[in-house]
Amino acid sequence: MSNGFDRDREEFARGARAVIVYPDLGGSSRDAEARLEETAGLAAAIGVEVVDRQAVRVRTPRAATLIGSGQIEQLGVLGRQEEASLYVFDAALSPIQQRNLETALEAKVIDRTGLILEIFGERAATAEGRLQVELAHLDYQAGRLVRSWTHLERQRGGFGFLGGPGETQIEADRRLIRDRMARLRRELDQVTRTRGLHRERRQRAPWPVIALVGYTNAGKSTLFNRLTGAHVMAEDLLFATLDPTLRQISLPGIDKAILSDTVGFVSELPTQLVAAFKATLEEVVSADLLVHVRDVAHADTVAQKVDVEGVLSELGVSDTTPRIEVWNKVDLLDAEAREELLGEAARRSDVVALSALSGEGVDTFVRSLADQLTAGHQRFSITLDLGDGASAAWLHQHGEVLDQTIEGDQAIYEVRMSAKDFERFAERRSGGQD
Repeated sequence: MSNGFDRDREEFARGARAVIVYPDLGGSSRDAEARLEETAGLAAAIGVEVVDRQAVRVRTPRAATLIGSGQIEQLGVLGRQEEASLYVFDAALSPIQQRNLETALEAKVIDRTGLILEIFGERAATAEGRLQVELAHLDYQAGRLVRSWTHLERQRGGFGFLGGPGETQIEADRRLIRDRMARLRRELDQVTRTRGLHRERRQRAPWPVIALVGYTNAGKSTLFNRLTGAHVMAEDLLFATLDPTLRQISLPGIDKAILSDTVGFVSELPTQLVAAFKATLEEVVSADLLVHVRDVAHADTVAQKVDVEGVLSELGVSDTTPRIEVWNKVDLLDAEAREELLGEAARRSDVVALSALSGEGVDTFVRSLADQLTAGHQRFSITLDLGDGASAAWLHQHGEVLDQTIEGDQAIYEVRMSAKDFERFAERRSGGQD
């Protein structure tokens, strides 16, 4: 089925020359230059050539165009000089504002939400990811048919009860979008149920789940690859990872844990995407341990942390879920800032400073993961026959063997493990399931 999502993506020319516009309404935790830098990075992530960046002070937002007529005229002159065919507004534009700006500037205009949706539409690799992006895009597009369709004034007669006589094309198009969205939601519901079954199996195993979260381009995928030996796309690019990736890892005292790499967050993440990706991000909500990866070399690292915590709260992540902060990219700091940061991290039990790229500090991080996940573990004294090699191997695999002594034909193991694993061991010895 051809839909507006496909059509809009065809209109969005890769390699377009763009002017980035930040309407400064005041009250942002970031300065204008930081906002322009991030939006330029988002545009570059899908091959847009940024030819200029402009911050526009908006004292009184205009309902029709957001910014003033004089500012629009200046942007139009700039765009013509630079031969720009696209204006990217780092703001949320209403459908009317978007249409009026396109008319006045004589070029395509997209807002922050449209830009992020465009990136997600290009990057989603799995069938599930594409479903989620299309649902989010249709939700966003439903209110923007005033600009996306050129045949809105036409009317058509109905056939039977479908449409009815005199139904306008825009009403029919909106109905088609609603129907498509309903089908997508049904498909995603099935995905959610399947994920739930997989999660139940893991919980029965039971293997702890560690979820990497953080602002986009903080280095989550680089850290994930270093810990797992995987080859997840990890580039100096905003939203390099969209589809979640799960891998098995071993930690000291923990034979098996599941590590999840997730989509990076961003300030003012479109609500459509938060809703659509909730199925994907359920791994985060149900994780045993959250690892918040931060780019401490970024000028806005504190504001980015606030944004990530805001999205986690919106997703329903419990405040009681254990967390570790990873202060990544210490290799990019100057000597003085690096020494100060490493000293502060050393004084805190919930922080590890490292470089996922060089590997510095990763061993300390792995030990911290194990300590967090085994914090509730207990010490058990277990006596086995010397010939019971299978049980001995199980203890080494699922717990941390602290000591071992031999008395006659028996071996006594001092083992640190979770109460749940001890119960599993007891069931195993009594002939139950492994």
